[in-house]
Amino acid sequence: MKIVIISQVCYPRVSPRSHRATELAKEFASQGHEVSLYAFLGDYDYTEVSRKTGICFKNLGEAKFGMPNNTKGQGQTLFHRLGRFAGRLIEFPECTMIPMVKRAIQTEGETDLLITIAVPHIIHFAAALADRKHVKCWVADCGDPFMGNPMHKPPFYFEYFERYWCERCNYITIPVEDARNAYYKEYRDKIRVIPQGFDFKATRLADYRPNDVPTFAYSGIFYKDLRDPSEFLEYLSTLNKDFKFICYTKGMGLLQPFVDKLGNKLEVRDYIPREQLLYELSKMDFLVNVLNKSGVQQPSKLIDYALTKRPVINVSSDFTNEEKEILNEFFSANYQHQHRFDSLEQYNIVNVANNFLKFAD
Repeated sequence: MKIVIISQVCYPRVSPRSHRATELAKEFASQGHEVSLYAFLGDYDYTEVSRKTGICFKNLGEAKFGMPNNTKGQGQTLFHRLGRFAGRLIEFPECTMIPMVKRAIQTEGETDLLITIAVPHIIHFAAALADRKHVKCWVADCGDPFMGNPMHKPPFYFEYFERYWCERCNYITIPVEDARNAYYKEYRDKIRVIPQGFDFKATRLADYRPNDVPTFAYSGIFYKDLRDPSEFLEYLSTLNKDFKFICYTKGMGLLQPFVDKLGNKLEVRDYIPREQLLYELSKMDFLVNVLNKSGVQQPSKLIDYALTKRPVINVSSDFTNEEKEILNEFFSANYQHQHRFDSLEQYNIVNVANNFLKFAD
């Protein structure tokens, strides 16, 4: 089949949506399908990656006004700073992607399966505006909800935009069942749950040995009041024991007030490629999952955590007394209250890709 995937970013950028787009494209291509992957490619040379994977990487266009591409992070230009305000009103600068997405779809011609990947959801809206008479099946993939997202509330009039693309796509895919209620009732029959997919064969783990002091890690973004580690860190700062807490995250943000309190017990590291991250996480005594207060989202890192085969402790933003007791158990290598994972096979990229291919039938 001819498959077209459109995402804002893909490999080598490190993000859940980049991973979604790239891993799907790799698996489709490995099965012999003709795959075109559109994104803001930046100045990365895809010659060798394309040769190895069989993916045809195509540049969506130039990422302007501070938008990130695959080799450049989010900018801090005047347009970007203005965009923080304007973005809530007109989805700026992401709205500049509309003609690029339309052009990509219309250039491809006959397409068996079109997959548009959000965020940003403007990609879905652009696909809805495009001439899709040559597209047999269009799947709008949503890592997070749009209007129903408690972490990002667009102005009320964007309901029209969401209804517009929901009406015109064939299917809507979401990673967890709990997210279904974040979409309008009349479109929920289009929704299918397909979680994030991972290439199990590419996972390399360390030969774990207990660390000299309890060593644990977190990977991902923090959000004030929604995925907030402040109470957890405050409790850690009161403990009179040796430990090491390693955070793979972007920027200091909510961690800054605890740098002096925790000293060398807290180590903040920047993001690293996923394969390297899994290897590093597999060296930890246990891993920390800071729960979302929202019931419609689940961090994809939980799947990464599962693959490391290390115990996982769930921590809420409130960090209750019960959670403190469980943490103390973890410090003693007692993991009886660790997070329990469902079958990992649902996250195998082979199964995930095959679930998408069913839509084309």
